[in-house]
Amino acid sequence: MKQRYYTLNQYFQERFGEKVYKISLNGGMTCPNRDGTCGNRGCIFCSEGGSGDFASSATLSIKEQIKEGKLRLHQKQTGQKFIAYFQAFTNTYAPISYLRHIFYEAIKPDDIVGISIGTRPDCLSKEVLTLLQELNEIKPVFVELGLQTIYEQTATFIRRGYELPCFEEAVYHLKEIGCNVVVHMILGLPNETNAMIINEMRYLNTLPIDGIKLHLLHILKNTDLAIYYEKHPFHIYTLEEYTDLILACINELRPDIVIHRITGDGPKNLLIAPLWSGHKKLVLNTIHHQMKEQDCYQGKLYNKENHFSL
Repeated sequence: MKQRYYTLNQYFQERFGEKVYKISLNGGMTCPNRDGTCGNRGCIFCSEGGSGDFASSATLSIKEQIKEGKLRLHQKQTGQKFIAYFQAFTNTYAPISYLRHIFYEAIKPDDIVGISIGTRPDCLSKEVLTLLQELNEIKPVFVELGLQTIYEQTATFIRRGYELPCFEEAVYHLKEIGCNVVVHMILGLPNETNAMIINEMRYLNTLPIDGIKLHLLHILKNTDLAIYYEKHPFHIYTLEEYTDLILACINELRPDIVIHRITGDGPKNLLIAPLWSGHKKLVLNTIHHQMKEQDCYQGKLYNKENHFSL
């Protein structure tokens, strides 16, 4: 089957010549939305692991975490190249000396071909940008920014803690130093319609971003979103609705934007809703089957008879 969109695997094959695996790392950092700088309860959907629920323990050194990560991947890996992925919490929110130490430790192994750093747009000081530029001259640096939504009302509801111009400024600063910019978006936030989400894709098309992660909203135990959902139930996408929306988003995005993710899998022991999202293989198979049902070519989707309607 021809690829219907620009996948991360395709991008890695083109850039590194083979399949590349991400090793999730934990730098032991927190977040300005948790330590009282701009909040103390985190984003409303964020679990205790800070989106790093699948990462190694921060009690291990970066070298030890990489070794452990390779062992976890051993059974399924077919390649010999890896990306060091700092995933948990805000990974530029620490003294520059500490960041320099852990980032350089992460890119030292020859089989680590790049570093991916998840962070917030408001945590990219001049010192941090200088460090990222240094690293990028050695190995490719991917910076993942948690935007989630472009709508200020929703941003306030989820307690994001920064405004949209801050994100835009961060994107341009990162591109100026040559970093690869990946944006995280959440689909299914309360009160956001499909039309609003499609508008978000159009907005991102106007910015020099390189990649995107499309996340389905997960309601996880022990989060403020779980408390809100219990008191104020809101619509959660069915698998069929989410599939239609994903295809519409892909259709709208620029074909040069690498789509790193079209779903997500929250920890099953924490997942409250939607429960169908815990079956990742089913979700991906459903989406790809629907893609086959459409007339697709070179990353643009065309549904001639039943085009997704807003």
